[in-house]
Amino acid sequence: MAKSYRPIMSTLGYILSPDRRRVLMTYRVFRNDDEQFGKYNGIGGHMESNEDIAACMIREIKEEAGITPTVMSLRGTVNWTGFGPKGEDWLAFIFLVHAFSGEPAQASNEGPLQWVDVDKITTLPLWEGDRYFLPLVFDDDPRPFHGFLPYDHDRPLGWSYTRI
Repeated sequence: MAKSYRPIMSTLGYILSPDRRRVLMTYRVFRNDDEQFGKYNGIGGHMESNEDIAACMIREIKEEAGITPTVMSLRGTVNWTGFGPKGEDWLAFIFLVHAFSGEPAQASNEGPLQWVDVDKITTLPLWEGDRYFLPLVFDDDPRPFHGFLPYDHDRPLGWSYTRI
């Protein structure tokens, strides 16, 4: 019998600069107890029970970066199972933010916010599995991807996705 699947619902957003050459990333170095300490990541977080997934993404970006998305697209979903130190299951909705209002903050509660060249994003210290789906976030294919990325705590065990 399959184990019960009750993933943590979350968002992950990648905010493009107006020239579309850079992406705003969080460098997570402010809290030593952070499971993602020392890694770069997009901006996002847990969905609350009183919001839809787009409202969650907008709220998280406002909270963490101090800006408001004005144009964004759902690029895909990723189902992480057995992820991180606690071996949790996560289902993330991955957004690309094409336009925003306001001026990005210098830092969030997790660490400094930094503009990074899109073509250099996979050279940063990231979760190993992020290297599988990030090219799909930034490619020109308009179809959303839906990926499965099982983990054994901190290590990906495989990667598959569907895009139709």
